[in-house]
Amino acid sequence: MSRPSAGSRSTPVSSNSGALDELRSADEVIAGLIDDFGSPDEVLRRRGRWPGDAYGALLRSIVGQQLSTKAARTIYERLTELFGGRAPTPAELLEADPESIRGAGLSRPKVAYLRDLAEHVEDGELELDRLAELPDEEVSAQLTAVKGLGQWTADMFLIFHLGRPDVLPVGDLGIRRAVEGLYGLPELPAAAELEQIAEPWRPHRSLACLYLWRSLDNAPA
Repeated sequence: MSRPSAGSRSTPVSSNSGALDELRSADEVIAGLIDDFGSPDEVLRRRGRWPGDAYGALLRSIVGQQLSTKAARTIYERLTELFGGRAPTPAELLEADPESIRGAGLSRPKVAYLRDLAEHVEDGELELDRLAELPDEEVSAQLTAVKGLGQWTADMFLIFHLGRPDVLPVGDLGIRRAVEGLYGLPELPAAAELEQIAEPWRPHRSLACLYLWRSLDNAPA
């Protein structure tokens, strides 16, 4: 699964010194990461960007599932080339020949997932313009009702597109690896153990996760 990247809308960390101070007081490990890596803006800068619109962000997320960042970028660019260098609208994607979409390098299941996303948007079952008004749980429920959008994608959307401040993606392998190493665990933490470790980070778990992802950039291969 490719690494998450920052969206171009609001972020959960925009120079919030109060949140940093609270994290420093709550957890020595996270405090050390803050000292090592500097401001949240610098941490976010290294993550790159998702498309700024919600539909484009979800489209790209499906394309990038279980791929390296480089491979995901290449296939996404091939997909957009089929539509004049831009992301297809839901209607355009549904009208397109699925085999031509596959020609961009997408598997049959991913093409089906893209079409299911487009159908949900076209039918009004997924009202992207209203997601920012909904609580985290409802956003997750709407997104995961689309085939191919699991809880990990919903968590990334909440953090990087909607800028929600207190999201803990317990299924993210990078977060689990970072916690395993930094907290001296004998193995990758299960969801319940990760939630327990992260409890002191509330209500800034998204911010803590940004620093955990950043720590992986300096980890030995």
